[in-house]
Amino acid sequence: MACFIVPAAEAIVTTAASHILKTKKAASGFTRKLGWLNKMLWGGSGLLAFEHVWHGEIIPEFPFLSNAADPADMAVMLEEMATSGVGMALLVTGVWCVMLAVSHVLEKRPETAPAALPGEVQT
Repeated sequence: MACFIVPAAEAIVTTAASHILKTKKAASGFTRKLGWLNKMLWGGSGLLAFEHVWHGEIIPEFPFLSNAADPADMAVMLEEMATSGVGMALLVTGVWCVMLAVSHVLEKRPETAPAALPGEVQT
């Protein structure tokens, strides 16, 4: 129904934060990594919105969400946003945090010389 709205709202906030950081030219490495989160959130929200359009849950006339017209359906929609939407946003953010941790480990690892191929003499 409207579960995509929660990750889209998070994407709006992180996009605004990214733009603010870019204008202050602070933490350029973090700004790049925040872009990873933005792309994941916007991509996921866009695919979910497309799926909802496909199933007729988003309509081209006000109130745009088919379940927003009826108060009983709206309660179900808000419950879905609170459970599925928040869960998806937390999952995407959690995956991004794991990506940050892996990136940090890889960035701190010392560079090593490439291994010699079999039969090749190292100098």
